[in-house]
Amino acid sequence: MLPRVLLCGWCLCVQDELKEMFHGIAEVIHLVSESRSHFLSSFGPGGPYEGTVALYRLNESSEVIGKFDAPLIHTLADTSMVRWIAQSSSGYDEIDVQACKERGIMVSNTPGANEDATATATLYLMLSCLRHFSMAEHSLRSGTWRTLCNPAQTHDVTGRTLGIFGLGRIGLRFAHLAHAFPMRIVYFSRRKAESVPDWCEYVSSVEELCKQADVLSLHVPLNQSTAGMIGEKEIKTLRRGSVLLNTSRGRIVNQEAMIRALEDGHLSSVGLDVYPDEPHVDPRLLTFPRCALLPHVGGDSAESDRTRELQALGNLRAFVLGGIGEDVIPELKTEIGNSTT
Repeated sequence: MLPRVLLCGWCLCVQDELKEMFHGIAEVIHLVSESRSHFLSSFGPGGPYEGTVALYRLNESSEVIGKFDAPLIHTLADTSMVRWIAQSSSGYDEIDVQACKERGIMVSNTPGANEDATATATLYLMLSCLRHFSMAEHSLRSGTWRTLCNPAQTHDVTGRTLGIFGLGRIGLRFAHLAHAFPMRIVYFSRRKAESVPDWCEYVSSVEELCKQADVLSLHVPLNQSTAGMIGEKEIKTLRRGSVLLNTSRGRIVNQEAMIRALEDGHLSSVGLDVYPDEPHVDPRLLTFPRCALLPHVGGDSAESDRTRELQALGNLRAFVLGGIGEDVIPELKTEIGNSTT
């Protein structure tokens, strides 16, 4: 009997490649559960997921089986042979990594798969915030032409300073796009990045980044150290009239502090693709017409979705063939060699 891999979410862009990748090495099965309890009780003898050794996971599956929190991970470890979770996204904040580490379950993600899509979405948000394009489109669609728009309150991009918090793949791609205007680029990361252009200026703290930025853009993963990292202090350190962009994760920003800064004008606008409690969006955000708001679509395109799916499935295939996949998340890289198939 071939080992089984369970798809917790659909691979919409690579159906043919999916069959070829696992032909003769694993049986691919699909999620049939309609509840968390059914999912967790289905890995035993005779269950629909019996013999499953690895999972492909999309965040959308949480609508049925919930997040991969500690209780789910511990139950999965107790009742199944699953030892690999291939997250089909760069973010993996819906998986309890510590629980996975404790139970010997490895996790991979798809770094870089959507860097261009997310970077260009961030560029759109920046342009819309500075030039009030979202408000202008709303004015046109409502039949008022450009009545709502005041050109004296809009600003060119050229010559402004862009502060990037997290110069990873997406942050660096966005830096290249913004530098073309040109903009001055300053950044802060946990450590100074290597092999980056000379025009990317490193600053030593988030506070210094905020002091210098006209536009602050966030490109860090959500974890215990970054949750709420942009709060009242950091926002007030930004220059009055600055723009805040977030295409990373909503909980990195203290939303109450951000809304207060919009209300008192310290922030001229924000460009958001992510929110703390998706799909809920705080209705107060909808009252600021200059803000540019997207429903977490920044990383999605036909090209990035295909790349992401192939990368996640490639991690699964490598695990099935050799016991270790690619793209192990940073927190678990020290565990390589300790996991079992």
